[in-house]
Amino acid sequence: MRELIEKNQRITMITYDFRNANKGTIVEVEPDSFVIELDYDPEGVLKSNYCEFYTNTSNGLLYFDSYAKEINGKQLKIASPAKHKFLQRRRFTRIKYMLDLEMTSGDITHKISTLDISAGGMRFTTEEKFDIELEYKITLPLSDEISVECTFLPIRIEKGKDGKYTLSGEFKYSDNQVKLTLIQYCSKRNLEIANK
Repeated sequence: MRELIEKNQRITMITYDFRNANKGTIVEVEPDSFVIELDYDPEGVLKSNYCEFYTNTSNGLLYFDSYAKEINGKQLKIASPAKHKFLQRRRFTRIKYMLDLEMTSGDITHKISTLDISAGGMRFTTEEKFDIELEYKITLPLSDEISVECTFLPIRIEKGKDGKYTLSGEFKYSDNQVKLTLIQYCSKRNLEIANK
């Protein structure tokens, strides 16, 4: 694990309550732990309570569970995890996500059927013509209690032989919390599917 964690590396920390997710920089690496300097105060972080960690490496997105051994202000000493996993080589984990939803731009509303999502964007089919120069708002339900609102920017559109359009594009974020929520959701779903 030590060769995957380096000084000055950026890392995302997600607590049990994802609303307290945080980012930081690794400032020290020791044989049995590493120290993170968080961007924000560590709300919801308790010593010995497990959190999820995500960081980009040359091998892909690294994921592991660990806990804080020490908390000193914004500096946390994190125990080296026993296990780790590479989620995917692409920047964000992409998962199947099949729902019938609506997408809006001003007073324009389109009905779509989603195919897959990631924290980077999504792909869907529709029978309606889209103006790919516009930005669209969409609410993505992630569970009975949690939904996130995203701004979608179309990038590519293809027309199938059945007359349906397949669009793919990216999300634009004004709130980093939404991005972190989607990273966590897609990563967890990916792990659930892999462990079935």
